[in-house]
Amino acid sequence: MQHLVHQLKYRGKKEIGITIGKFYGAELRGSDLFQGVNCIVAVPLHEKKLKQRGFNQSEVFAEGLASSMDVKHDKESLVRVRASETQTRRSRFERWKNVESIFEVKNKTALEGRHILLVDDVVTTGATLEACAQVLLQVPNTTVSIATIACAEI
Repeated sequence: MQHLVHQLKYRGKKEIGITIGKFYGAELRGSDLFQGVNCIVAVPLHEKKLKQRGFNQSEVFAEGLASSMDVKHDKESLVRVRASETQTRRSRFERWKNVESIFEVKNKTALEGRHILLVDDVVTTGATLEACAQVLLQVPNTTVSIATIACAEI
C-alpha cells in the first residue's frame, strides 16, 4: 500500500486513488455501518499545497468512493484556512497542535443533517481527521464516519 500511496501522492498517478476508491466504495456500500452515508468530504489541502502538488490525493480517493457508492462528493464545504507544516516526523501531540483550528466549514447548510464520510489518504495519529471531524460535527444533525486508504505504523 505504501508504494501505491507514494505513486498517487508524489508521482501524480490519480487513477490509483480513483480505482482504490471504487473498490473500497463497493465494500462500504455493502456494510450496514455505511448505509446512511449521503455525502463524501475529503480532507482539504491548503491552496498553496494544492497549487504545488497540482491535485489533492484525498479528493481523488473521494471521487472513486462517491462513484461506486453513488453518493454526493462535496468539494466545497470543508476548507483549510491556514497552511500547516508537514506532519511527517512529528510526535502525536505535535501533530494535534499543528492542525488545531486550521479547518472551517464554509457551507453549513449543504452539510446539515448529513451522514458524512470523511476521507483521507493515510491516517497516522488521526490528528488531521479529528480536527476535520470536530468542525464538521458543529453542523447541526451531522454524523461523521471515516475512511482512509491506509494506516501508517508509528
